[in-house]
Amino acid sequence: MKITDLMIQETMIMELQATTKEGVIDELIASLAASGRITDAKLFKEKILEREAQSSTGIGGGIAMPHAKTKAVKEATVVFAKSSAGIDFASLDEAPAHIFFMIAAPDGAGNMHLRTLAALSRLLIESEFIEQLMGAKTPAEVSALFDAKQAETEARAEAEAKAAEVKAAPKAAVPQAEPARIITGNPDSQSFVVAVTACPTGIAHTFMAEDALKKKAKEMGVNIRVETNGSEGAQNVLTPEEIARASGVIIAADKNVEMERFSGKPVLQRPVSDGIRKSEELIRIAVAGDAPIYRSSGRSEEGSTPVKSGSIGSKIYKDLMNGISHMLPFVVGGGILLAISFLIEQVASPDNPLVKLLQSIGGGDGAFHFLIPILAGFIAMSIGDRPALMPGMVGGLMALNSNSGFLGGLAAGFLAGYVVVMLRRAFSGLPRTLDGLKPILLYPVFSLLITGTIMFFLFDPLFSWINGGLTDVLNNLGTGNKILLGLVLGGMMAIDMGGPFNKAAYTFAIGVFTSSGNTNGMMMAAVMAGGMVPPLAIALATSFFKNKFTETERKSGVTNYVLGLSFITEGAIPFAAADPLRVLTSCILGSAVAGGLTQLWNLNVPAPHGGVFVAFLSSNAALFLLSVLIGSVISGLILGLWKKPVEAK
Repeated sequence: MKITDLMIQETMIMELQATTKEGVIDELIASLAASGRITDAKLFKEKILEREAQSSTGIGGGIAMPHAKTKAVKEATVVFAKSSAGIDFASLDEAPAHIFFMIAAPDGAGNMHLRTLAALSRLLIESEFIEQLMGAKTPAEVSALFDAKQAETEARAEAEAKAAEVKAAPKAAVPQAEPARIITGNPDSQSFVVAVTACPTGIAHTFMAEDALKKKAKEMGVNIRVETNGSEGAQNVLTPEEIARASGVIIAADKNVEMERFSGKPVLQRPVSDGIRKSEELIRIAVAGDAPIYRSSGRSEEGSTPVKSGSIGSKIYKDLMNGISHMLPFVVGGGILLAISFLIEQVASPDNPLVKLLQSIGGGDGAFHFLIPILAGFIAMSIGDRPALMPGMVGGLMALNSNSGFLGGLAAGFLAGYVVVMLRRAFSGLPRTLDGLKPILLYPVFSLLITGTIMFFLFDPLFSWINGGLTDVLNNLGTGNKILLGLVLGGMMAIDMGGPFNKAAYTFAIGVFTSSGNTNGMMMAAVMAGGMVPPLAIALATSFFKNKFTETERKSGVTNYVLGLSFITEGAIPFAAADPLRVLTSCILGSAVAGGLTQLWNLNVPAPHGGVFVAFLSSNAALFLLSVLIGSVISGLILGLWKKPVEAK
């Protein structure tokens, strides 16, 4: 299948009119919609923005590849577009993007389109080809360039495969049952490394990192084998023999890959973007064996050369989010069922069979019973891998039973994770004949004993006292203090719209939500109202101050009505990225007001998600919606009045 079968000429844009990242996305989506390649432009854009929120698809070198895989795509398509002036796409190298490929992949389709997209990604590594594309004047020229380049690349790959087979033939005792595994690099070189590449969607960056590593290894005279973890699963899977022979392992990935096989090897773990842009640095470290030694938990052993892998704060945040992300389904599912039971209880009675059923499923005997153990277990697992899951969950259960609550669960998770890390180092000097006993005997027994002992004698009493005091404080807050807390929580929801501040506020509200007392849903009301304001404010501003926004911004602003009502704060991110001072300032003020009003009116929302769709479960749905409306209007007015007209920019 040729690349140009997906990159149809009728969708190409030879000169973009957009001047912002949001505008580019809208213009490319409009081309897809006009050609009938997608069935739901709004849903497709949501998926595109979700991918952008993970990391920018502006890969650098003047290229951006926004992509999404969703049921909104009718037929796999790649939209090609150019901008002579260049557009700020928040690229990894902070340079403007000139060439754009919007990749639309359908759910449940075969893998042919994925192989074609992988081939496209590999072609974009070559700077000469990029220059040729920039010089193309018509869609027909673009298609001709891709057809010629793909044919050249396939011919080169076929020649390399035949050369590898010829070289391997004299050593083979029997005919090979499958094609030779191609090792890129210098056949005479003794240096050999292996790598794994993966990105969240597995569409573009996975294969671009693969090709960048192969190309750079060839230039450096290093042999390399690269496994890709794309949308169609792992391809070119590394063999145990190759891993054993390699001087080092490169993991260029933004999602989890199977790591146990690399135990005992120097493993360098970096984002997939580093595989594309820092391939020489990665290969150099792997060849020298200077990466940390991987011992199942991904931590360095003593004597290994430390390599920068992120700040302590970012590591703690990642571990915390791993626990929260696994806990959230229990919170949402159990919380909404509980909220429905409360609603039925108001019109029926506490003894109603349906009320009892819903409370049994969602409450303390059902979903809510798992919240703290799941949180602690997956925080621990993020730190110490699978051996830490069991002691983390048991520590979380001890926190639940001792009333040390959410804070105790957090402590149990981090404690269990680092206990396992400590045990790995402590047992690293044991004879290799005992390696089989470590995961099935030594780690479970000692990690559980140490974690349980510290929880029982120290953390449970300490956090039980803290949790009880916090609950008492919240239950006895005066009106002024509650309003202040609501202002802070609501404002935090808009500071980074899905980032650490937003998650910190939401996590605090969940902690209160899962505690005992009458304030369970009050903090949830503050964060939900605060989180709904930014996208709604954007929608209002683009609707009533049309001269302050471009046509594409006005069109995309309409979608924020739906996102805001659904409590999806991230819908405002593209506008905040384009104009951070005005958008963030106005949204923080409105969100703070909304959060404060929920506390002024003593509102309680007994559901952790859902926005307007669970508003009727509030203690006063009308006042909750009024809080959101007031905050949104304030933010929308400030933004609309503050921004300059488009003509004046």
